[in-house]
Amino acid sequence: MEKDSDDPEVLRLKKAAATADWATVREVLEARSEGEGRTELLWTVCDTAGVETWITDVAEAEPGAALPRLLAGLRHVSWGWEARTSARAKDVSREQFEVFHERLRTAERWLYEAAELEPGWASPWYCLQVSGRGLEVGPEVARRRFEATVRRAPHHLGAHQQQLQQVCRKWGGSHEEMHAFARTSALGAPGGTQLGQLVAVAHVEEWLSLDSGPDATYIGRPEVAASLNEAADHSYRHPDFVRRDGWLQVLNSFAMAFSLAGQREAARECFRAGEGRVTEFPWSYLNDSDPVAAYREWRSAAGR
Repeated sequence: MEKDSDDPEVLRLKKAAATADWATVREVLEARSEGEGRTELLWTVCDTAGVETWITDVAEAEPGAALPRLLAGLRHVSWGWEARTSARAKDVSREQFEVFHERLRTAERWLYEAAELEPGWASPWYCLQVSGRGLEVGPEVARRRFEATVRRAPHHLGAHQQQLQQVCRKWGGSHEEMHAFARTSALGAPGGTQLGQLVAVAHVEEWLSLDSGPDATYIGRPEVAASLNEAADHSYRHPDFVRRDGWLQVLNSFAMAFSLAGQREAARECFRAGEGRVTEFPWSYLNDSDPVAAYREWRSAAGR
């Protein structure tokens, strides 16, 4: 499964993070432009088990350095979600929630320190979007954190993905707000934008919220297909679309949305352009234990 895209630095960074090789972690991250370009690599480090055992020592040893604080914060975010798991809230124990919230509060302390040390960086504010959703900071604070990120990196895909989740009905928003945010963000960005993915994900989110029967009726509506095609034309179909961090997930998201919508030719186009490479998201929505199986099933159905 193509979880890490094709960035050659990912495996090197994973090994360095797992072995507490701070010199290599810092070298790789500092070579990447701050903001959206660094996002995937930050998650590579912070999704690595054991980073919490050494990164805070690095941060404390370098009191004026933002990067180890950023990593300490994001590792505590990831570590917090590990404790909570992806289960529905009703299936998460009180003890799990306590650990979850404790780790997120620790994360926020580190992230605010990073933001103070490097006021021009987008990454601390993006990470605060993730921790804030877990801490249920509310729509106003969440919006301020999103705006702080995009002031520094206007078309930051991760920031927009987080805000899309924030305005979903399941997180206290509404379908109307979610679709409006997705469409405005996607079509307001330059042609070739990765933000077109937001439109596809928004339709998948509404489909997921419906019972069997009404879900197929919704996703099969002509206006949904028209919306998906409008976003696709402004995104991966546009001549200015570039294969950079996140491009595979964009194609996989459209492949899934078009497949669910019964638009086989459009889905085939996405599967073909993605060269058979599957990303964990969004296929985990269909099969959390085996996203690859979900991908293969729908790719086969599309005739690819």
